[in-house]
Amino acid sequence: MNLRFLWLGMALLLAGCMTPAGMVKVPGGAFQMGTDQVDEELEALNLGLPEPWYVDEHPFHTVKTGRFFIDRTEVTNEQYARYLATHPKVDAPDNWSRRRPPEGRDNHPVVYVSWFQAKHFCSWRNARLPTEAEWEKAARGTDARIYPWGNRFEPSYANVSSGPFDRGRTRAVGATPAGAGPYGTVDQTGNVWEWVDADYKAYPGNPDTVEAFSQPFKVMRGFSFEGVGHFMPSDYYKVVAISARASFRGYDHATARLRDVGFRCASDGK
Repeated sequence: MNLRFLWLGMALLLAGCMTPAGMVKVPGGAFQMGTDQVDEELEALNLGLPEPWYVDEHPFHTVKTGRFFIDRTEVTNEQYARYLATHPKVDAPDNWSRRRPPEGRDNHPVVYVSWFQAKHFCSWRNARLPTEAEWEKAARGTDARIYPWGNRFEPSYANVSSGPFDRGRTRAVGATPAGAGPYGTVDQTGNVWEWVDADYKAYPGNPDTVEAFSQPFKVMRGFSFEGVGHFMPSDYYKVVAISARASFRGYDHATARLRDVGFRCASDGK
């Protein structure tokens, strides 16, 4: 065999296996998505929430993904500032001043970014938003764990609200390494919600009716530092624990720019 073509083939093979900078590799294959849990006591409704727990996560089903790469951390203010420097017509986040992030928060996740802006940033980076299935697989792995770190809720493993009077704030990405997922991602629970490339619709085979499925919402994943409302302390902890699960689905309008919503990018590595 011609040595030149041999080296070229090896180079292409290595290029296809290399993990892009700042990302982790998630192997292709099947995993279990959603849940089969049921809010039999209608606890969520009794707490004043619009739907029973878990109904938008049904059914517990097998999904197969290809190999992909996903950012280890949420996109930071520093990274977004580099993007804005090349896109002067793109609005800066609402908490920035003169197109610069708040002092001392360069390594915090960028927030006040719409779904459209997040999608455009990822495209600028030669990447894309992760699909909902990819995001959940990166957080849960193939053992159907409830949280990125395992099956027991550990509030110290994530930047989440500690009580009804704690509105919280962002932390530097990776500040809670104990909460890392099975492939090395951090902050997939807590810090900020993350936009994914998915409409908020029922999973195939879901018999439940959710009013918001009829609205043009986009999905957010991962929960955030923001408080969840004024509940009794014991109820508050349970609401946070349920909302922090890796299968939990949030949603909002694609144009929404919120103080606790950011994103991370994914790539096929091509």
